[in-house]
Amino acid sequence: MATTTQYTVSLDGVGPVEVSVAGYGYGQPFLLLHGGAGPQSVTGFAEKFAAAHDVRVLVPTHPGFGGTERPDALTTVSSLATLYGALLDQLTLTDVTVIGNSIGGWITAEIALLKSPRVSGIVLIDAVGIEVPGRPVADFFSLTMDEVFRLTFHDPEPFRIDPTTLPPAARAIAAGNRAAIAVYAGSAMADPTLPGRLGSLEIPTLVLWGESDGIVDVDYGRAYAAAIPQAQFQLLPETGHSPQLETPDQVIHAIWNSTDTDVTAAAR
Repeated sequence: MATTTQYTVSLDGVGPVEVSVAGYGYGQPFLLLHGGAGPQSVTGFAEKFAAAHDVRVLVPTHPGFGGTERPDALTTVSSLATLYGALLDQLTLTDVTVIGNSIGGWITAEIALLKSPRVSGIVLIDAVGIEVPGRPVADFFSLTMDEVFRLTFHDPEPFRIDPTTLPPAARAIAAGNRAAIAVYAGSAMADPTLPGRLGSLEIPTLVLWGESDGIVDVDYGRAYAAAIPQAQFQLLPETGHSPQLETPDQVIHAIWNSTDTDVTAAAR
Protein backbone atom coordinates (compact mmCIF):
# COMPACT_ATOMS: atom_id res chain seq x y z
CA MET A 1 0.00 0.00 0.00
CA ALA A 2 1.47 3.34 -1.02
CA THR A 3 1.65 6.42 1.16
CA THR A 4 1.91 9.76 -0.64
CA THR A 5 3.68 12.71 0.97
CA GLN A 6 4.09 16.27 -0.26
CA TYR A 7 7.49 17.85 0.29
CA THR A 8 8.64 21.42 -0.24
CA VAL A 9 12.24 21.57 -1.41
CA SER A 10 14.04 24.91 -1.80
CA LEU A 11 16.45 25.27 -4.71
CA ASP A 12 18.78 28.17 -5.39
CA GLY A 13 17.61 30.09 -8.42
CA VAL A 14 14.28 28.28 -8.47
CA GLY A 15 12.72 28.80 -5.07
CA PRO A 16 10.39 26.40 -3.28
CA VAL A 17 9.39 23.32 -5.31
CA GLU A 18 6.49 21.09 -4.35
CA VAL A 19 7.27 17.41 -4.86
CA SER A 20 4.77 14.57 -4.46
CA VAL A 21 6.44 11.32 -3.37
CA ALA A 22 4.73 7.92 -3.16
CA GLY A 23 6.37 5.46 -0.78
CA TYR A 24 6.19 1.66 -0.88
CA GLY A 25 7.48 -0.81 1.71
CA TYR A 26 10.12 -0.53 4.42
CA GLY A 27 13.84 -1.14 4.49
CA GLN A 28 16.79 -0.24 2.29
CA PRO A 29 15.88 2.95 0.38
CA PHE A 30 15.52 3.08 -3.40
CA LEU A 31 14.66 6.27 -5.28
CA LEU A 32 12.75 5.30 -8.45
CA LEU A 33 12.52 7.93 -11.21
CA HIS A 34 9.93 7.67 -13.96
CA GLY A 35 10.30 8.48 -17.63
CA GLY A 36 8.15 10.47 -19.99
CA ALA A 37 5.12 8.23 -19.52
CA GLY A 38 4.71 9.63 -16.02
CA PRO A 39 4.66 8.15 -12.52
CA GLN A 40 2.09 5.47 -13.36
CA SER A 41 4.76 3.81 -15.52
CA VAL A 42 6.75 2.85 -12.41
CA THR A 43 4.24 2.59 -9.56
CA GLY A 44 3.30 -1.02 -10.29
CA PHE A 45 6.97 -1.96 -10.35
CA ALA A 46 7.58 -0.11 -7.08
CA GLU A 47 4.80 -2.04 -5.39
CA LYS A 48 6.08 -5.35 -6.77
CA PHE A 49 9.68 -4.63 -5.75
CA ALA A 50 8.67 -3.65 -2.21
CA ALA A 51 6.58 -6.82 -1.89
CA ALA A 52 9.48 -9.01 -3.06
CA HIS A 53 12.21 -7.60 -0.80
CA ASP A 54 12.69 -5.58 2.38
CA VAL A 55 13.03 -2.27 0.58
CA ARG A 56 11.53 1.18 0.75
CA VAL A 57 10.83 2.49 -2.75
CA LEU A 58 10.25 6.22 -3.12
CA VAL A 59 8.61 7.41 -6.34
CA PRO A 60 8.57 11.19 -6.87
CA THR A 61 6.48 12.78 -9.59
CA HIS A 62 8.67 15.12 -11.61
CA PRO A 63 7.13 18.61 -11.37
CA GLY A 64 4.98 19.17 -14.45
CA PHE A 65 4.04 15.49 -14.77
CA GLY A 66 0.89 13.82 -13.53
CA GLY A 67 -1.00 17.10 -13.41
CA THR A 68 1.48 18.73 -11.00
CA GLU A 69 2.86 22.25 -11.24
CA ARG A 70 6.33 23.00 -12.61
CA PRO A 71 8.03 26.21 -11.43
CA ASP A 72 9.00 28.36 -14.42
CA ALA A 73 12.69 28.28 -13.43
CA LEU A 74 12.83 24.46 -13.22
CA THR A 75 13.72 23.67 -16.81
CA THR A 76 16.58 21.16 -17.05
CA VAL A 77 17.41 17.56 -16.22
CA SER A 78 20.33 18.76 -14.10
CA SER A 79 17.97 20.95 -12.07
CA LEU A 80 15.76 17.92 -11.44
CA ALA A 81 18.86 16.02 -10.27
CA THR A 82 19.69 18.86 -7.88
CA LEU A 83 16.08 18.81 -6.67
CA TYR A 84 16.25 15.12 -5.81
CA GLY A 85 19.68 15.45 -4.25
CA ALA A 86 18.21 18.11 -1.96
CA LEU A 87 15.22 15.89 -1.24
CA LEU A 88 17.52 13.06 -0.11
CA ASP A 89 19.28 15.54 2.17
CA GLN A 90 15.95 16.70 3.55
CA LEU A 91 14.92 13.09 4.24
CA THR A 92 18.40 12.32 5.71
CA LEU A 93 18.51 9.05 3.76
CA THR A 94 21.73 7.06 3.35
CA ASP A 95 22.83 4.11 1.18
CA VAL A 96 20.27 5.07 -1.45
CA THR A 97 20.19 3.25 -4.78
CA VAL A 98 18.71 5.46 -7.49
CA ILE A 99 16.86 3.73 -10.35
CA GLY A 100 15.66 5.55 -13.45
CA ASN A 101 13.95 4.63 -16.71
CA SER A 102 14.30 6.66 -19.92
CA ILE A 103 14.50 10.36 -18.97
CA GLY A 104 14.45 9.12 -15.37
CA GLY A 105 17.69 7.31 -16.19
CA TRP A 106 19.19 10.57 -17.45
CA ILE A 107 18.19 12.25 -14.18
CA THR A 108 19.74 9.31 -12.31
CA ALA A 109 23.04 9.79 -14.14
CA GLU A 110 23.02 13.49 -13.25
CA ILE A 111 22.29 12.64 -9.60
CA ALA A 112 25.31 10.34 -9.58
CA LEU A 113 27.42 13.19 -10.94
CA LEU A 114 26.50 15.29 -7.91
CA LYS A 115 28.69 12.80 -5.95
CA SER A 116 26.35 12.78 -2.95
CA PRO A 117 27.54 10.50 -0.13
CA ARG A 118 23.88 9.54 0.33
CA VAL A 119 23.82 7.66 -3.01
CA SER A 120 25.56 4.28 -2.98
CA GLY A 121 24.60 2.94 -6.43
CA ILE A 122 22.58 3.63 -9.56
CA VAL A 123 20.54 1.58 -12.03
CA LEU A 124 19.94 2.95 -15.52
CA ILE A 125 17.03 1.31 -17.33
CA ASP A 126 16.96 2.15 -21.06
CA ALA A 127 18.15 5.65 -20.23
CA VAL A 128 18.30 8.58 -22.64
CA GLY A 129 20.59 11.59 -22.28
CA ILE A 130 23.76 10.86 -24.26
CA GLU A 131 24.59 11.33 -27.93
CA VAL A 132 25.79 8.24 -29.80
CA PRO A 133 26.90 8.75 -33.43
CA GLY A 134 24.51 6.98 -35.76
CA ARG A 135 22.22 5.98 -32.86
CA PRO A 136 19.86 8.91 -32.23
CA VAL A 137 17.04 8.75 -29.73
CA ALA A 138 13.77 8.22 -31.60
CA ASP A 139 12.03 11.53 -32.28
CA PHE A 140 9.20 11.05 -29.81
CA PHE A 141 7.49 14.30 -30.78
CA SER A 142 7.10 13.29 -34.43
CA LEU A 143 5.66 9.85 -33.68
CA THR A 144 2.03 8.82 -33.61
CA MET A 145 0.86 7.10 -30.44
CA ASP A 146 0.69 3.81 -32.32
CA GLU A 147 4.35 4.23 -33.35
CA VAL A 148 5.30 5.08 -29.76
CA PHE A 149 3.75 1.83 -28.51
CA ARG A 150 5.41 -0.17 -31.30
CA LEU A 151 8.86 1.23 -30.50
CA THR A 152 8.42 1.10 -26.72
CA PHE A 153 7.35 -2.52 -26.23
CA HIS A 154 8.53 -5.93 -27.40
CA ASP A 155 4.83 -6.85 -27.49
CA PRO A 156 2.77 -3.66 -27.56
CA GLU A 157 -0.67 -5.27 -27.58
CA PRO A 158 -1.19 -5.55 -23.79
CA PHE A 159 -0.26 -1.88 -23.38
CA ARG A 160 -1.79 -0.21 -26.43
CA ILE A 161 -4.49 2.38 -25.77
CA ASP A 162 -6.47 4.70 -28.01
CA PRO A 163 -5.86 8.22 -26.67
CA THR A 164 -9.15 9.41 -28.14
CA THR A 165 -11.00 7.16 -25.68
CA LEU A 166 -9.37 8.75 -22.63
CA PRO A 167 -11.45 11.09 -20.46
CA PRO A 168 -10.59 14.80 -20.71
CA ALA A 169 -8.67 14.82 -17.41
CA ALA A 170 -6.41 11.97 -18.54
CA ARG A 171 -5.82 13.64 -21.89
CA ALA A 172 -4.87 16.88 -20.10
CA ILE A 173 -2.35 15.00 -17.94
CA ALA A 174 -0.87 13.29 -21.01
CA ALA A 175 -0.51 16.66 -22.74
CA GLY A 176 1.14 18.07 -19.61
CA ASN A 177 3.57 15.16 -19.50
CA ARG A 178 4.47 15.73 -23.14
CA ALA A 179 5.05 19.44 -22.53
CA ALA A 180 7.22 18.69 -19.49
CA ILE A 181 9.39 16.28 -21.51
CA ALA A 182 9.96 18.99 -24.11
CA VAL A 183 11.04 21.49 -21.45
CA TYR A 184 13.37 19.21 -19.52
CA ALA A 185 14.86 17.04 -22.28
CA GLY A 186 14.37 18.99 -25.53
CA SER A 187 13.58 17.33 -28.83
CA ALA A 188 16.97 15.55 -29.01
CA MET A 189 16.65 14.15 -25.47
CA ALA A 190 20.42 14.33 -25.12
CA ASP A 191 23.22 16.42 -23.64
CA PRO A 192 26.44 16.22 -25.69
CA THR A 193 28.51 16.92 -22.57
CA LEU A 194 27.11 13.98 -20.60
CA PRO A 195 29.30 11.10 -21.88
CA GLY A 196 32.49 12.96 -21.02
CA ARG A 197 31.26 13.81 -17.56
CA LEU A 198 30.17 10.22 -16.88
CA GLY A 199 33.81 9.18 -17.03
CA SER A 200 34.34 10.77 -13.62
CA LEU A 201 31.87 8.45 -11.87
CA GLU A 202 33.18 6.04 -9.25
CA ILE A 203 29.86 4.55 -8.21
CA PRO A 204 28.53 1.01 -8.74
CA THR A 205 26.32 1.17 -11.82
CA LEU A 206 23.99 -1.34 -13.42
CA VAL A 207 22.79 -0.61 -16.96
CA LEU A 208 19.72 -2.65 -17.96
CA TRP A 209 18.50 -2.63 -21.57
CA GLY A 210 15.56 -4.19 -23.34
CA GLU A 211 16.79 -6.06 -26.41
CA SER A 212 13.73 -4.87 -28.38
CA ASP A 213 14.00 -1.18 -27.43
CA GLY A 214 13.07 0.90 -30.48
CA ILE A 215 13.42 4.25 -28.72
CA VAL A 216 17.12 3.83 -27.85
CA ASP A 217 18.62 0.66 -29.24
CA VAL A 218 21.02 -1.82 -27.68
CA ASP A 219 24.15 -0.23 -29.19
CA TYR A 220 23.11 3.06 -27.57
CA GLY A 221 22.79 1.22 -24.27
CA ARG A 222 26.21 -0.37 -24.61
CA ALA A 223 27.70 3.07 -25.30
CA TYR A 224 26.03 4.39 -22.16
CA ALA A 225 27.58 1.61 -20.08
CA ALA A 226 30.98 2.08 -21.74
CA ALA A 227 31.00 5.74 -20.68
CA ILE A 228 30.80 4.80 -16.97
CA PRO A 229 33.96 3.18 -15.54
CA GLN A 230 32.26 0.77 -13.11
CA ALA A 231 29.15 -0.02 -15.15
CA GLN A 232 27.83 -3.53 -15.67
CA PHE A 233 25.62 -3.96 -18.75
CA GLN A 234 22.81 -6.51 -18.88
CA LEU A 235 20.45 -7.23 -21.76
CA LEU A 236 16.82 -8.11 -21.00
CA PRO A 237 15.25 -10.51 -23.52
CA GLU A 238 11.76 -10.02 -24.97
CA THR A 239 11.72 -6.52 -23.50
CA GLY A 240 11.43 -3.02 -24.94
CA HIS A 241 12.02 0.51 -23.65
CA SER A 242 10.02 0.12 -20.43
CA PRO A 243 11.21 -3.11 -18.77
CA GLN A 244 9.66 -2.19 -15.43
CA LEU A 245 6.28 -2.39 -17.18
CA GLU A 246 6.87 -5.25 -19.59
CA THR A 247 9.15 -7.63 -17.67
CA PRO A 248 9.29 -6.39 -14.06
CA ASP A 249 10.41 -9.74 -12.64
CA GLN A 250 13.49 -9.65 -14.88
CA VAL A 251 14.32 -6.17 -13.63
CA ILE A 252 13.90 -7.06 -9.96
CA HIS A 253 16.03 -10.17 -10.41
CA ALA A 254 18.76 -8.22 -12.21
CA ILE A 255 18.87 -5.48 -9.57
CA TRP A 256 18.83 -7.84 -6.64
CA ASN A 257 21.52 -10.08 -8.10
CA SER A 258 23.87 -7.36 -9.34
CA THR A 259 26.70 -8.63 -7.13
CA ASP A 260 29.36 -7.70 -9.68
CA THR A 261 28.65 -4.01 -9.14
CA ASP A 262 27.57 -4.18 -5.49
CA VAL A 263 24.63 -1.96 -6.51
CA THR A 264 22.44 -3.58 -3.85
CA ALA A 265 25.14 -4.77 -1.46
CA ALA A 266 23.89 -2.57 1.35
CA ALA A 267 20.43 -4.09 1.06
CA ARG A 268 21.58 -7.64 1.71
